[in-house]
Amino acid sequence: MTLLKSDTMSGTLTISLSMPVASVRILDNYPGPPGIEQLEAEGAGGQVQTEELQAQKAAFSQACQTLNGVVDKVNAFYDKIFVGHSEEIARLSVEIARKILMQKVADGDYEIESIVKESLENAPDRQDIVVHLHPDDVAQCQRAQQDDPDSALVGIKFVCDSNIGRAECLLESPKGIVKSLIDENLERIGRALKNRE
Repeated sequence: MTLLKSDTMSGTLTISLSMPVASVRILDNYPGPPGIEQLEAEGAGGQVQTEELQAQKAAFSQACQTLNGVVDKVNAFYDKIFVGHSEEIARLSVEIARKILMQKVADGDYEIESIVKESLENAPDRQDIVVHLHPDDVAQCQRAQQDDPDSALVGIKFVCDSNIGRAECLLESPKGIVKSLIDENLERIGRALKNRE
């Protein structure tokens, strides 16, 4: 049971509820419950309440606008910080990858045959291919070539080249050169990360 009581002398409105309030929602342009016009018309107390209510609504609206402005400024600041640091994030990511790769190469934890096969897939032609490898990697590829006569490495000439790092290769063919160099691959990844931001 809900009981609505108005005291026109003190200008207060009392609402008694028979159960607890589960939720409250502020409605814009709500005309009020039936009979509110009568309460407002009963005297200055009703008018004062309406003016106070309008003032509270205006203050609440102003607070919401201020809060929205603050949220917009925080979002703009976040975007500026993130964009401003995206290049640094990309650079650090590539540097971390470089350190990990260099450690794996130093430990010999890589498969040179897989690196060469991947580069062969990017070669414009499979005829008369010469693959330049680090001297430590040549023997491994030649062994793989002899062990598997159906391998993609069959018919490839391997050349020792001290200018090529371990876990890297350079393919020469009559139609062009394909490089698989760690630094170049990392630079390409770094550019892709920067462009993605």
